[in-house]
Amino acid sequence: MPLGTALRDAPGAGPVIVAGAGIGGLAAGLSLAASGREVIVTDRATHPGGKIRRVNGAAAGPTVLTLRWVFEALFETACARLSDRVRLTPLDILARHFWSDGTTLDLHADPEASAAAIRDMAGARGEAQFRAFSDRARRLFDGFLDPVMRAPRPDPAGITRALIRDPGLMRAMAPGTSLDGLLQRSFDDPRLAQLFGRYATYVGGLPHRTPALLSLIWEAEAAGVWAAEGGLTALAQAVADLFSELGGTLRLGTGVREIRTDGAGVIGVALDDGTEIATGTVIFNGDPRALGLGLLGPAVEAAAPQALRRARSLSAEVWSVRGRWHGPDLAHHNVFFRDDPTPEFRALDRGATAPDPTLYLCAEDRGLGQPPCELDRFEIIVNASPLTQTPSERKEFRECRKRTFGHLERFRATISPTPGPDALTTPKDFEALSPGSAGSLYGQSPHGPMAAFSRPTARSAVPGLYLAGGGVHPGPGVPMAALSGMRAAEAITMDRASLSRSRRAGMPGGMSTGSATTAPARSRS
Repeated sequence: MPLGTALRDAPGAGPVIVAGAGIGGLAAGLSLAASGREVIVTDRATHPGGKIRRVNGAAAGPTVLTLRWVFEALFETACARLSDRVRLTPLDILARHFWSDGTTLDLHADPEASAAAIRDMAGARGEAQFRAFSDRARRLFDGFLDPVMRAPRPDPAGITRALIRDPGLMRAMAPGTSLDGLLQRSFDDPRLAQLFGRYATYVGGLPHRTPALLSLIWEAEAAGVWAAEGGLTALAQAVADLFSELGGTLRLGTGVREIRTDGAGVIGVALDDGTEIATGTVIFNGDPRALGLGLLGPAVEAAAPQALRRARSLSAEVWSVRGRWHGPDLAHHNVFFRDDPTPEFRALDRGATAPDPTLYLCAEDRGLGQPPCELDRFEIIVNASPLTQTPSERKEFRECRKRTFGHLERFRATISPTPGPDALTTPKDFEALSPGSAGSLYGQSPHGPMAAFSRPTARSAVPGLYLAGGGVHPGPGVPMAALSGMRAAEAITMDRASLSRSRRAGMPGGMSTGSATTAPARSRS
C-alpha cells in the first residue's frame, strides 16, 4: 500500500514532526507531548529558541517577557508551573527614554508613576493626554484579545460582538488612520508622539504606515514586563526541557530539508542528515515565505501563498556586546532617540538608512537589583529594511558601527572596548538564520488596515502541514509566537479527532479500505 494512503487511512500514524525549535515550535511540541502525542522537534541550530539566542554571551534577540499569562497557560497544559521553571523578575521601570536635549523619561509598571513622570516632562495636559491614550490602548487590547489574539484566526463574528458590547470601540480603532496620525492628534508634546510611535517597530512596522489599531501594543507592555534570569534563552530552554521530560524528542543540529506529499497530503520529511521519517503531520515553525520559495521542496510551495505576495516587515542591525558603560544611568530597557523621527522612518520605507538612528539598548545586567558587573552585557538594536528592499546590503561594518556608536556619543555615552565584526548581526545574517525571511524579523508587514487579518493561520493549504511562529497569526513577538504554536497543536488535535470519527466503516463480511480520493481531507484556512 502506498505510504500516503496508509497514513491517511490510519489517522494519527507517524510522529508529529516540528520543523524548527523556535518558541512557536517548542510551544506546539510541548502542547502535543502533554496530550500524549509522539513528537519530534528538529532544528539546524545547536540550541533551542530560534531568534531567542545569544552572541558573545549577550542577547541577540528578544530580551524580556510580556503577556506572562501565555506561558503560564502553556506550562499548565503540561501540569507544570512557569514560576518553578524560570525565575522571572518584574521590571519596575518598563523603559528609560533619552533625548539629545538632556530630557529623560521613565515609564513605570505603576501607571500612576508613569503619569507623574509625564506630568513632570510635559505638564498637566501631557499627563491627561497620556491617560486618554492608555485608556484607548487598554480598550482596544481588551476588545481584540479574544476574537483576534486568542482565536485560531481573526473571528469577524467575535469582533462584531465586541463592537456591540462596546460601541465606542470602533471610534477607538480610528479606522483609516495611521498610528502616527493618531499620535499627532493625541499628544501636543512631539516627544510623546515619537515615543509611542516606536511601538510600530515592535511588530516590524513604520508609524506612518501602521494602522492606529496597533496602539494596543502599549497595553501589552503596560500590563507588565519581566526579565528572566539567564535571559529569554532560559525560558526557551525550560520549554525544551519540559518537552523532553514528557517524552518529546529534540533533534538539534539537523533540520527538515524537504516536506514530502503524495499530492493529497503530507507523507513524510527528509532531514539534513539524510534521515527520512514517514508522517502525516508536520508543523513548520519558520517564515512561511520559505515555503512559497520552494525551500522545503516543490510539493509545499502553495502552502501559504499570501506570504509571497505581502511586503516584508523590518529587519535590524543587532549588536551583542560585553563591555564597560560610560554615560547616563541605564535601566534594563533604554531608548536613545534621534531628534526628528521622520527622516529615519522615511529612509527605512525606501530601503535606505539615516544618520543618527534611534537606538534600543538592553542593559541585561541593570535594573534587576543586582550589583554591577565588571563587564555589562548589552544588546543594541538599530532598525533596518528587509533584504527585499536592500538585497545587496552594501553597508560596511565600519559604517554600521559609526552610525550606532556615533549616535551614543551624542549622549556622552560609550562602551569599551569597541566591538568587532563578530558582535554584529545584520539582515543578511538573519536571512541565513531563517532562510526565506529576507532578513525580516517579524514576518510580513503590519502595514495596511487588513494586515492583521491576512497572516497565514495554523492550517495551511496542504493537508497535514501546519504553521507556527512569528510569521503566522496572531503575529510577531515571543508571546504571540507561543500562542501560534498552541493554536497549531489544537488544530492537529481537532483534525485528527475529526478524521477518526469520519473514517469509513468496514463493509460487512469484508475489509475496511480507504482511498486517496475519498479519504477525508483536513479543513483549510
